[in-house]
Amino acid sequence: MIGNKCLLDTSIIVHAFRSNNDISERLDAIEDIYVPVTVIGELYYGAYKSNETQKQLNRLQSFLQNCRIIPTDVSTADIYGAVKTALARKGKPIPENDMWIAAAAIQYGLPLFTSDKHFLEIEGIQLV
Repeated sequence: MIGNKCLLDTSIIVHAFRSNNDISERLDAIEDIYVPVTVIGELYYGAYKSNETQKQLNRLQSFLQNCRIIPTDVSTADIYGAVKTALARKGKPIPENDMWIAAAAIQYGLPLFTSDKHFLEIEGIQLV
């Protein structure tokens, strides 16, 4: 991690919510946690489709109180376009939302904490 801060992918937060102690301990050690709005949208989707919607919404809202929220803007869109083009040229597409998440990590110069290996295909991103 750079200076004890990182941007979280949805996969890591889901692992933490499922009581993955290793992930939870690593998150506790991070001083500044950043979460892009794309990840928040994915987490809200998961909460709303859950059989325990209110419990999951409460958990998410509580978690987000300790995070710095990363907005999506024109600079993010520019980086997203470059990332998507590079992956298309390599013939290595990844899920659409993950390209937005990667773009946010690149834009803000933050390492990305993820369990998804397809992020390895993206140049210019540091993974945790």
